[in-house]
Amino acid sequence: MGGFFEAVLSFPTVVLTPLLVVVIGYWLVVIVGGADPDGDSGGEDSGFLGFLGLGGVPASVVLSLLIVFAWFVTLAGAELFGAIPAALILAAAVVVAWLVTRLSVVLIKRFLPAGTEPSRSDFVGLTCIVRTGRVTRTFGQAEVHAPDGSSAIVQVRQAGEDELRAGTVALLYDVDPDGEFFWIVPADIATS
Repeated sequence: MGGFFEAVLSFPTVVLTPLLVVVIGYWLVVIVGGADPDGDSGGEDSGFLGFLGLGGVPASVVLSLLIVFAWFVTLAGAELFGAIPAALILAAAVVVAWLVTRLSVVLIKRFLPAGTEPSRSDFVGLTCIVRTGRVTRTFGQAEVHAPDGSSAIVQVRQAGEDELRAGTVALLYDVDPDGEFFWIVPADIATS
């Protein structure tokens, strides 16, 4: 085990060893719930990482991968190619780490959800068609079509006294998250 510590604490690996310790500490904090790795979600062109082709994945993941790969390449390179100058091994390690991280980011992006998660509030402002015989303050269902073309049957309620019957076009004007239903008014009232 002494050879391992000697290799880790010799140049060029020693340059990246403290960064690796920080990465390990960060991910331990994430595991116990003390940090959110998605809190820094970067878009495709998220600053410098986007310029390097590493955007679209949270920066904490990208930087962790870069550091881990660079550390490993410096460790392996120093042991395998000891005759090569250490500064050259360090430079090669950074390039190899970037390439491997770039490939990893491409793979990771395939598994990350695109866009924000849909919510009930996305339906507010859309029209719907009443599907139950009537809609009251305590009962009713309607069909609503999302902008992406999908449709959903949602629970609806009305505050007014007008009878909303099956086939009536109505407007979803508010959502009650506790009751998990939408408040509706007839579409002709909403447009006048």
